[in-house]
Amino acid sequence: MTRHDASDLAARLGRQAEAVCRHYLSSGVRQGRYWLVGDVRNTPGRSMFVRLKGPESGRGAAGKWTDAATGEHGDLLDVIREACGLVDFKEVADEARRFLSLPHPEPEPEARRLRTPAAPTGSPEAARRLFAMAQPITRTPAETYLRKRGITALHETGALRFHPRCYYRPDEHEPTETWPAMIAAVTDLGGRLTGAHRTWLDPDGFSEATLGKAPIDTPRRAMGDLLGHAVRFGIAGSVMAAGEGVETMLSLRSVLPTMPMAAALSAAHLAAILFPDTLRRLYIARDDDPAGDAAMATLIERADQAGIEAIMLSPALGDFNEDLRMLGIDALRAAIRVQIAPQDVARFMELAA
Repeated sequence: MTRHDASDLAARLGRQAEAVCRHYLSSGVRQGRYWLVGDVRNTPGRSMFVRLKGPESGRGAAGKWTDAATGEHGDLLDVIREACGLVDFKEVADEARRFLSLPHPEPEPEARRLRTPAAPTGSPEAARRLFAMAQPITRTPAETYLRKRGITALHETGALRFHPRCYYRPDEHEPTETWPAMIAAVTDLGGRLTGAHRTWLDPDGFSEATLGKAPIDTPRRAMGDLLGHAVRFGIAGSVMAAGEGVETMLSLRSVLPTMPMAAALSAAHLAAILFPDTLRRLYIARDDDPAGDAAMATLIERADQAGIEAIMLSPALGDFNEDLRMLGIDALRAAIRVQIAPQDVARFMELAA
């Protein structure tokens, strides 16, 4: 697509700016000559304003928008890209044409194609693009999901974001669906993003049957380079805790608020997690199942060979989030207090008392 084609699409959208906003920014409201909404990803609020009337191009053009909270700005093609969670500009243009009921153009000669190549499905680059398109979890369904699971300690959760329309494909023979999702960044020891983990969420909210996850066959999936890496909360020093799930580790952080933690996302990846050079004591959050026991045994052996003290933390029920939800934070705090080293009670637990 040429720059002229993109400008023409943006101008056509600008002529129907209010209709575009009502469709893609449905959480907003019209006020005078503007459409007000929280941000370009359709979050409720009033910090972003879209001009509904104006010339087709240049200063004050219809469809131009600015987010006063972040300084972001753009046109209605950007709105479509972010609101729909699209990456490739061809997909954005196709969606704009669909909205405008325009025919698709003839394919351009290969030499004239200037668009960024699509990242391979499931690659680290695809994971980085997905995370970049998502928004911080504050005041989003992802935050609500965690709080409904009893997790209120949401400090140092920059590794978590929310995407309102994250692609989900049941299998290669089924059409792609979109669901809201919590996106977790998987990083290496240096903080470089190597993968992403998606937890698709139920738009209807929390229930004991689904615990807030979408009613689909596999509501959790990871992508990218995961081996040895993890979703991290806090910066590891001489002491850290590691376990499988994001919810498990955030539940532990509810009673150990300053202890750095890492979620490896599966038993196999927990067994292979890499150790920071500074680590001297590792707490292993055990899931009460055979896979969790096998991972724990492997990790203890690896830690011992590296000269790192390994201490197992065991839940009373299936995992620490179940303990937090079913038994309460006071019971979880009491159970963890007697499992960690005495010096770590004062160092990591007293602030949670």
